[in-house]
Amino acid sequence: MYIPPHYQYHNIDEIKDFLKENSFGILINIVGNKPWGTHIPLELETDVDGGDVLVGHIARANPQWQNFTDKAEVLCIFNGPHAYVSSSWYKEEEVPTWNYIAVHVYGSLHILTEEETMESMYRLVDKYEKSSKNPISLKDMSPKTLRQVKGVVGFKIKISDIQATYKLSQTRAEDHKKIISELEERTDPGSKGIARHMKGKKS
Repeated sequence: MYIPPHYQYHNIDEIKDFLKENSFGILINIVGNKPWGTHIPLELETDVDGGDVLVGHIARANPQWQNFTDKAEVLCIFNGPHAYVSSSWYKEEEVPTWNYIAVHVYGSLHILTEEETMESMYRLVDKYEKSSKNPISLKDMSPKTLRQVKGVVGFKIKISDIQATYKLSQTRAEDHKKIISELEERTDPGSKGIARHMKGKKS
């Protein structure tokens, strides 16, 4: 993706943390000469060789998987908080803008076996059930219920490139205090999230 130099972010440890905290992404490849996207959880994991991979699954009824190949790269998009920034908060006249965090991940996709897919589902459910009042486990479900795994296609994406945009008013350092203050007065999570990130990354 196009990233102006001021907004490029290269702290890979923080980017990995971002991917783990914002794992619901968009998987994109080409289906019938058109871009095709599916919104799914894509979990950042480490493979047996120590490499970074994204692991996920889609419905077998989704034609996207029939166009998975080992040779073609796929794109995964992850979005963080975003917020409109009014230029009335600036000391000098300028156009308004939008602050946001986004990460694009590229890689080659490989289809998992049914056993590997099931193992990934155990990990996925265990991760997100931790915060439930009454957490469930796939271990407690009947074989009949678990046979639904036959209705999905699991995959892993071996990551080849990660591009991160952290657009946090880096070119307007003199206005940071005012921008943060105005964002914090808003009630939407996006504005508060951007304000929090701006505080943590001073220009």
